[in-house]
Amino acid sequence: MRIRDTEGIEDRGDGSNPWRPVDLLVAALAVRFTDGYVASAKLVKDELRASRDEAGAGGQDVRWPGFARRLAFDMFDMEALRVLIGRSFELARERGALGVLPKALDFMALLRTFEGDLDAAEALLQEEEAIAGATRTEPVGAARLTLAGFRGDERALSALIETIEPRAIARGDGMVLTFGEHARALLYNGLCRYDAALPYAESASARDELALAVWSLPELVEAAHRCGKAEQASDALERLSERTQAAGTEWASGIEARSRALTASSREAEELFLDAIDKLSQCPLAPEQARAHLLFGESLRREGRRVDAREHLHAAHDIFMTIGMNAFAERVRRELIATGATVRKRTQEDRDDLTAQEAQIAQLAREGYSNPQIAGQLFLSSRTVEWHLHKVFAKLGISSRRELDVALAR
Repeated sequence: MRIRDTEGIEDRGDGSNPWRPVDLLVAALAVRFTDGYVASAKLVKDELRASRDEAGAGGQDVRWPGFARRLAFDMFDMEALRVLIGRSFELARERGALGVLPKALDFMALLRTFEGDLDAAEALLQEEEAIAGATRTEPVGAARLTLAGFRGDERALSALIETIEPRAIARGDGMVLTFGEHARALLYNGLCRYDAALPYAESASARDELALAVWSLPELVEAAHRCGKAEQASDALERLSERTQAAGTEWASGIEARSRALTASSREAEELFLDAIDKLSQCPLAPEQARAHLLFGESLRREGRRVDAREHLHAAHDIFMTIGMNAFAERVRRELIATGATVRKRTQEDRDDLTAQEAQIAQLAREGYSNPQIAGQLFLSSRTVEWHLHKVFAKLGISSRRELDVALAR
């Protein structure tokens, strides 16, 4: 049978030797990069289902997990992402496999970033970077760039790019360069600098990298629309819609509805925005949901519907502030002020929060791990762990490990 013929994919044609997940993976990748996204969608879904079932049953082919995880992002499949990334992470930890653990940490950090748990992503990346330091290797860098884009800190992202991109070029890793382009497109859209976002979104989406194209196309639709480039926005929307409709998940449908609303008439846009908010609220993707509220609020404000706009802008502001997406939070704050609302600018918390690494060490100590065991897991020295715990105790106002359970819950 032809490789893209997915009917009867469960056997090879002679009634024997059922296809393994890795066989489906190789076939799915072949079709994806020869016949395109839409042609490969059925085969990719079959592969993700098989890989998810294998991982859920406690197995996984350790040779190919990175490709399956990227296909899950590419297909907007959150269920497969959680199972595949979780299983790879678990296996790497169990086996102490330093060769694959950094990549597992990087993928887990990406997942946490898209879910909106940026602090958890930071802790994972700190662990990845500690391993890189201990093994004298380079951290992957992809999730670090993406996290900086979500955070909305232009100076931090620029510094990262200056460090990460030359290393990626030296080792011929073009994918990391595309991660940098997507991060900049996201950052500049958050900062309302759409003319700066446009070339990065255009370049990242044109490369058709797994996952990165479908992340970058919504950025391109927004940047092109805001720059008055209607034809370019329409073309990007068409390319995005081909993929989202082939994927068919709530995540994909919500992203399409949100992007389509930008270029629609006001009456149609309202229905699309509400549809996007509804669909994205059913996914564990707080940043995407917040952006739907933001775009709808901006649209309503421009129509003079200030009271209705405030409802959605406040919803977006609360999410962005909680997550720590500072550029988007500031963008919403300015919109709220334009509606006549009073909004307090984000300030430094009066209390001392735990850093990402302190929170991770505190949680492990809470679970009963000793200092040497924590040090082994996080690739730190026991003395460093002890130093961090002293800071944790001071910040939480406690004096022993026995009090961690109550203090952390509080």
